[in-house]
Amino acid sequence: MSANFKCRLCAVCDGEACAGELPGMGGVFDGRNFSLNVEGWKKIIPSIPQEKLQEAAASIVPQKIRLAPITGAEENVGWPDEESFYAPFYAFAAGLGIKLGVGDGCPDNKLLAGIAAVQALNKTASTPKKAAVFLKPYPQEKLLERAEWALPVAEYIGVDIDSYNIVTMRNKVHLEKKTAAQLNELRRATKLPLVVKGVFTQESLDLIEELKPEVAYISNHGGRVETDIGSTAEFMLANIARIKKSAAAVWVDGGLRSKEDIAAALALGGEEVLLGRPMISSFLESVTKGSQRIFQPRPFWL
Repeated sequence: MSANFKCRLCAVCDGEACAGELPGMGGVFDGRNFSLNVEGWKKIIPSIPQEKLQEAAASIVPQKIRLAPITGAEENVGWPDEESFYAPFYAFAAGLGIKLGVGDGCPDNKLLAGIAAVQALNKTASTPKKAAVFLKPYPQEKLLERAEWALPVAEYIGVDIDSYNIVTMRNKVHLEKKTAAQLNELRRATKLPLVVKGVFTQESLDLIEELKPEVAYISNHGGRVETDIGSTAEFMLANIARIKKSAAAVWVDGGLRSKEDIAAALALGGEEVLLGRPMISSFLESVTKGSQRIFQPRPFWL
């Protein structure tokens, strides 16, 4: 397979080499939030009691880690085609024992390929796997249709509220700012636990207080969307008490690069952490070099 991937497989994945590369692995604002996410965990760790960090580190198991929703295999990762990416990528993640996340995008083949990959994985799995399926905030009728597509593989249904801030996509497919009533309609229609992804602003905090979702997912889209400036780590530290009053569980992503970072997220009250770029880079290395540098001799979270 050609190794013309857009990820440079940097030894330290901090956003410096791919700053501002969109499409690609970078982020808006010249990758500022991408870099701040990575730095943020290091900044907040000293503020967490050492005993809490140690207890959280001892509790880390693969089941507390989930693959973040990822699409755009061609334009963002540099994979030869969209459809062939997800089956081996999900198999790679499942082989590490972590949970699955499926992303959405435009055109529809991105979501459909992810769903099909989970179904393909289950044809050979001893225990069938489900995924958290994250949908873009399409107009309500289309959102409900996409949720129906996801039902065969979904254990959670999520809405990527922060993707409204992807201006080109918002204009192209008419993404909406979702109200609590609209998200509650989705929850009732699917009868699945609801995940609100993109909790990173005052507006999103107000939304989850009204909606009371099963999961509030702290994320700034990996620093890839136009939103408030800052890190998910510092946002979590500042707002976790408020979020816990409204959501049954809290998930977080953004810049998690070490066991200590994951321990910090769990110590603050997170139930799951989600990994995106570290999983992509490790998978691509396994494809191009037959190695798993990031996960040698074992996954970094163990």
